[in-house]
Amino acid sequence: MQKLHIQVLLFVLLLAVSSQAVAQNYYPNGKQWIEKAEALKPKLTETIVKPATLVELVQNENAFQGWEARKVAPIDSLYSKSIRQIKEVIVDLGDHYTGYFTFKLKTIWGAADSPVRFRLTFGEVPAELATPFDPFPGTISRAWLQDEQMTIMNVPSTNTLSRRVSCRYIKIELTGTSPYFDFGISDIQFKALTSAVKQPEALAATASPIVKKIDEIGLKTLKECMQTVYEDGPKRDRRLWVGDMYLESLANVYSYENHNLTKRCLYILAGLSDDEGYVLGTIFEEPEPHPQAGQRLMDYSLLYNVTLKNYLQATGDKVTAEVLWPVAKRQLDIIFNYVGEDGLIDYERANKEWWLFFDWKEGLNKNAAIQGLMLFVLNETYELATLLGKESEVVKVPSLIKTMKKAAMANLFNKKDGLFECGDDQQISYASQIWMILGGVLNEKQSQKALTTVMDTPEALYPGGPYMYHYFIQALINCNMQAKAKELLVNYWGGMVKKGADTFWEVYDPNNDFLSPYNFYPINSYCHAWSCTPVYFIRKYPGIFQQ
Repeated sequence: MQKLHIQVLLFVLLLAVSSQAVAQNYYPNGKQWIEKAEALKPKLTETIVKPATLVELVQNENAFQGWEARKVAPIDSLYSKSIRQIKEVIVDLGDHYTGYFTFKLKTIWGAADSPVRFRLTFGEVPAELATPFDPFPGTISRAWLQDEQMTIMNVPSTNTLSRRVSCRYIKIELTGTSPYFDFGISDIQFKALTSAVKQPEALAATASPIVKKIDEIGLKTLKECMQTVYEDGPKRDRRLWVGDMYLESLANVYSYENHNLTKRCLYILAGLSDDEGYVLGTIFEEPEPHPQAGQRLMDYSLLYNVTLKNYLQATGDKVTAEVLWPVAKRQLDIIFNYVGEDGLIDYERANKEWWLFFDWKEGLNKNAAIQGLMLFVLNETYELATLLGKESEVVKVPSLIKTMKKAAMANLFNKKDGLFECGDDQQISYASQIWMILGGVLNEKQSQKALTTVMDTPEALYPGGPYMYHYFIQALINCNMQAKAKELLVNYWGGMVKKGADTFWEVYDPNNDFLSPYNFYPINSYCHAWSCTPVYFIRKYPGIFQQ
């Protein structure tokens, strides 16, 4: 009897495991897609960077977040002295890099009779080193902050921090040693890593100095985020997010042209889709590729289709597009499941069952934005189907587009003001106008009026960060407001340049340097993928931005 019970238990467990395996492999080729992605994993190029200067942090109310780094001495002044006498120093790499920190310890006199201990803090911006981390008030893990304790057992020695970091400034603090010997630091090196290899072409001579600088910093931002996947931020979160990938892949087409990285990301996201075949918002690479469980992010899942279409257009790689077409086709079911017969999305249900992101903007009603994005994706996916000769598989898309456009105009559009409004309080936001324009709901004249009016409406919710500003510029271009598009790019990203950016930031509000979605601005990412897209605009539309 006991043996029978054991057999039954084993059968139940086997059935559960088998069911789980089936559930996790919605696409029959999911495992092969992961293997394909791993075969496309790039070998990172390495550049050894040697710092030239030491700096001190100086309070300056006119500097970004109130702090600036001021040069005080050449790096040799550190190498020629005892670190026991200095105790604390800040090294400037001269630019922003992502990689591994190495330094040597040398004996000055005596024999090391104990370990030595350092606290190392790595900062992307000066305020990151000047702001106390504890008590930590943030809403995400404190472990993302780049401060490390390093205990070294031997002097002399060469020492490499095992954690990959992203920084320009390195604070070195000696926190433990013996009084019976003396030693110094020498040969600081930083091994910078990226999968971007090609040198992008120079801009036209007619491009203004500020546009050239924005492009230069945008390229640097993209390069830092191009690791073995398109990372969102090399300091934090160090993973692949679909929305970031979409924007990075756009910029990549017009700069580094590493299309295999896009291909790898498309395969890995497809292979790690959830048990219903929907692309999840984000995945991790280590210790092996896996998704963030339950991370259903509707706008990101839908943008997978647009990325695949753009990849096909950039490369002509029809084989990959056809292999992954079932994934794109499946994402359309998200739209079909939430749009009613009247052509309106069931916003309350969608907002309850999915994460709708769009922007770091508190209080943003996303009803019009998701309606517009769905239309944008329907148009882009139908174009993808046309390129692949698969229109017969999406025959209801054209009629759905017409129905959804009519519904948007009838239910969300204020004809008197020429603006889309959301919710019981008739909220007016830039996001609503932007996504309805990108979705093709308004004609050119109506689009121009909507954007002009919303910019003249003080109470309108303006974009919260670079991600939405990208779509704002695209909307301006789409409705032939080219001069305004250039002005916005120069003012917004140029604002970061004027505040000392080496790479462009995850969050930037010209009116609030201390804005953070995580309640602690040092944990913001100051090299962030979705902020690299001036590269795309400047290079795709030279007549607008390089003249």
